[in-house]
Amino acid sequence: MTLDTTVAFIGLGNMGSPMAERLVTAGAKVVGFDLSADARDRLTAAGGTTAELASDAGSQADVVILMLPNSDIVESVLTGAEGMLASVRPGTVIVDMSSSEPLRTRELAAKVEAAGARFVDAPVSGGVKGAVNGALTIMVGGEQADLDRVADVLAVLGTPAHVGPIGAGHALKSINNLMSAAHLWVTSEAMLTGIAFGLDPSTMLDAINTSSGRSGSTQVKWPNFIVPETYNSGFGLSLMLKDMKIATGLAERLGIPHSVSDVVVDAWSRASSDLGPTADHTEVAKWLKGQSS
Repeated sequence: MTLDTTVAFIGLGNMGSPMAERLVTAGAKVVGFDLSADARDRLTAAGGTTAELASDAGSQADVVILMLPNSDIVESVLTGAEGMLASVRPGTVIVDMSSSEPLRTRELAAKVEAAGARFVDAPVSGGVKGAVNGALTIMVGGEQADLDRVADVLAVLGTPAHVGPIGAGHALKSINNLMSAAHLWVTSEAMLTGIAFGLDPSTMLDAINTSSGRSGSTQVKWPNFIVPETYNSGFGLSLMLKDMKIATGLAERLGIPHSVSDVVVDAWSRASSDLGPTADHTEVAKWLKGQSS
């Protein structure tokens, strides 16, 4: 499949760069923007082009993809002083693949539609490896007709699934990451207990991964990033914590009990405070080991 479309890609970080490069390879005309000159250079080297402002990239596009750290930055890019909505072409589909706040996403979508564009939220799961290989799980919120218009673009990046109306994708992504974080924390405590007892970590994982305790943490994170002590999954601890807080904040707004989730958030917050803003999320296992008496 060759993509005959122009895509503005805003946010060329660890995830955004390989995603944009896949779109170039698929034949799309990709116009990128990132504050980092190195990130812009990577896209140019891959065959894309770059713009001086996000709004300049958006004004040329049929589809705009946002891969940004949080809702504040997403809103600034779209509605700020040099926001994209002032120059975006009517009918352009804006796809927010960031991990944003679902209730704010609903409010933002109304502003996008008032400007004559369309909006879907489509956050992803699968990490840097999934981005490189085009194997991301893409959770799409919005109108089915809008998803249909960008389905070929998203299919280059992974497997899109329509999960509900506007905001549903961002809600599900945050819930997924809250669960993933809880798994990793408990898995790390359990694995460290076994290691302290004298069990071999690889032997433990082999047994657990054919048993009821298995999870993404035992199947992917511990064997690939923690046992070899590389701690380089490509997904930051601070981003995981942000997503967790989005999920517990949503539970609070909806009146859903979340006491255990709050304990998990508090634990990750302590680790984040000690490890700093650049830590990989798998480093919580190393941090836990350091807390051993």
